[in-house]
Amino acid sequence: MNLEPLLLLTAIPKDLRDALAEKYSLVERDSDAAASARIAVTSGMSGADATTMSAFPSLRLIASMGVGLDKIDLAAARSKGIAVCHTPDELTEDVADFAIGLMYAASRRIAEADRFVRAGRWSRGRMSPSIGLHGKAAGIVALGRIGTAIARRADGIGMDVAWTGPRPKPEAPWAYVADIVSLAARSDVLILASPGGEETRHMVDAAVLAALGPRGILVNIARGSVVDEAALLAALEDRTIAGAGLDVFASEPALDPRFVALENAVLAPHYASLTDETRAAIIARMLRDIDAFRRGEAFFDAAA
Repeated sequence: MNLEPLLLLTAIPKDLRDALAEKYSLVERDSDAAASARIAVTSGMSGADATTMSAFPSLRLIASMGVGLDKIDLAAARSKGIAVCHTPDELTEDVADFAIGLMYAASRRIAEADRFVRAGRWSRGRMSPSIGLHGKAAGIVALGRIGTAIARRADGIGMDVAWTGPRPKPEAPWAYVADIVSLAARSDVLILASPGGEETRHMVDAAVLAALGPRGILVNIARGSVVDEAALLAALEDRTIAGAGLDVFASEPALDPRFVALENAVLAPHYASLTDETRAAIIARMLRDIDAFRRGEAFFDAAA
């Protein structure tokens, strides 16, 4: 049986690769079959630019693993008649859970406490106090699907929630703050849930970190590009802020080595969405959307 070729624009995890290989012939960019592929698979981190789309003129669908679309040229896809599907809903709850986990890990120094015990230091003394969270102010940057899920959780554990974004949302039950510096100034924890791209590049800079202050915690589960990493490293090193919980970095996986030396930074390997449940949901959504495209049925096309 001849299987339809499916072009891989980036390396994909084994679970997704195995699931796709059951129904399609997976081809790499340099394969002779790549030129005839109608369907390509990428990720939110790798994306697909206009040059890539032009290189494979038979493409009619790009299926992306992940929420972010900032690295996919949607205008180019639209102009070339290429549909774009992604997985905007499947990651929400697990990423929100992880953001709250990073908040606790950084403020209550959970990872540092683990290292303290394993190093045998407990027998020689006690750790200094951490920063409590109950009743504190949480600032959410961007109230999309994930930001809203984070806000619900922060509200539920007794935090005073406010948020910022391009425009107010009257239906949101939390206070809206027009600019990020003002939000940081009223927050004990600033949680980033915004998209990447040039519009949000280095949104969190030295001024935002100074406003967050010496007992403030920064959490980033958005994109590394949202933060000016030079400013963040300086703020962590000189204690302009108390700490940070970071799942994303400007350069992944080769993050700036200065992060590794910082006791007040909790580091994760872009791991927020990696649960068995979310992986299964992502794979099912991608297979379903690709099948819908092939059958001429409706699916969510982000380029439409």
